[in-house]
Amino acid sequence: MNEFELKPAALPNWSQRAALRMLNLSGWRMLYRPLPGPRGILVVYPHTTNWDFIVGLLGKWALNLPFRWLAKDSLFKTPLGGWFRSLGGEPVDRSAPQGMIRAQAERMNAADWYWLAITPEATRSYRPHWKSGFYHLALEAKVPLCLVYIDYPNKTLGVVDHLHLTGDQEADMAAIRAIYSGHHGLYPKNQAPVVLQERRSEERK
Repeated sequence: MNEFELKPAALPNWSQRAALRMLNLSGWRMLYRPLPGPRGILVVYPHTTNWDFIVGLLGKWALNLPFRWLAKDSLFKTPLGGWFRSLGGEPVDRSAPQGMIRAQAERMNAADWYWLAITPEATRSYRPHWKSGFYHLALEAKVPLCLVYIDYPNKTLGVVDHLHLTGDQEADMAAIRAIYSGHHGLYPKNQAPVVLQERRSEERK
């Protein structure tokens, strides 16, 4: 048994135990190590199916932590907008990415507790790289990463691996690749290689 495996009996309230039992009944186990501080970024990989949202949501409920996630602002103008907000969703204007990173970093550091979940592939379909926003945001806000994996072959939701970026992008990405090695999504062919795509207009200054 993994020392970080959560068990329903160890959780403090009924709703947490119920969420974890739902995961367990569907064959999943959850590994969790306390987060390395009050602020940071949850990098969620791989993301190849809509089922990832359900697994991740049950994990969030089991931990009873107010994780947040970003989505395009138009999503919150639909009838489901209020529900998305209740689940931790926050709208974002993607028309000015560099300004968004700076504003998001300020928002994170102004809060007493702020962990933000990001899927760096940004799509369930295959793409040849990760988007680099999470990396620049972590450096801008000076916060750690928690590298979350949703491993379908082993039915494991892992929230145990922490990493403080150095700013040496090659070394940082090598460390991230090592942590995610061997973890696969429901559709492994759709997983993006753990390589950053640099965006010309969004480099940190």
